[in-house]
Amino acid sequence: MTTSAGTPRKHLLKDMTWVEFRERMAEDPIVLLPFGSQEEQGPVAPMGDYMLTEILADRIAEAADVIAAPTVPFGYADYFRTMPGGIQFRPETFCHVLEDMCESFLDHGVNRLIIFNGHSGNYPLIEQTLRKLKRERGILIPCVNVWRVLTAADWASIHEGLGIKAMGHGSDPMTSVYMHYYPDLLRMDLAQPKQPRRSLLGLPTVGFNAVKFNGVDINLAVDVTDCCDNGIAGGEPAASSAEAGARISKHIIDFTVEFLEHFRTVDPRVDRGTESAG
Repeated sequence: MTTSAGTPRKHLLKDMTWVEFRERMAEDPIVLLPFGSQEEQGPVAPMGDYMLTEILADRIAEAADVIAAPTVPFGYADYFRTMPGGIQFRPETFCHVLEDMCESFLDHGVNRLIIFNGHSGNYPLIEQTLRKLKRERGILIPCVNVWRVLTAADWASIHEGLGIKAMGHGSDPMTSVYMHYYPDLLRMDLAQPKQPRRSLLGLPTVGFNAVKFNGVDINLAVDVTDCCDNGIAGGEPAASSAEAGARISKHIIDFTVEFLEHFRTVDPRVDRGTESAG
């Protein structure tokens, strides 16, 4: 979208003056709050996975004519603490940062907030905080978990013959999206296959929060180095490609833009009588 002067309309909060943002407030704008992480992504991809959240939020905000706030680059990722280079928020720090960000807008009457969460490990804390804001501020704030918007059918289309088995930490979707947006940052000379899963308590690890016993997940504090020593905790790294990254990115952008269009049509304020949105 362009302004009356024919210049592109600003869609990043960091680029706006406060006067420009105040003017946009009269439009009841949607504000996207992106969150990522600084964590290992296997030996090939860079650790700043928040870069992917940031560039996707930029593309979405421009396409949907919404405003993207600056991306928070750190998240809750304690299970990566055993690998060097990561930066992890304490749970209470993450919750306070998210709450403070939301209240910075809510206090000025900006009610259409959406969390754009690029690190799945953040979500349990996001949910706690959004429930608190619903209870105390009477507002419903949706959260789009970036890497979870692809269905099994989407995976089957993107990775024929492999499907969702391509998904895993240190593999897709993020490695392919890095290849699409930041090919010069990857170290393909360090590529390695995934390793067999390690065990804890004599049982195979599952993800970063469980071991498997008689076909059932038993929750346990699993670190990435309890699973592997190269940071590839699943998926099929060799299947990643820039082409797959372009398709994954387009799906995420299109899906989120469509959801934002829906969100414009509803009232996020809680009806205290029915505890539901209008």
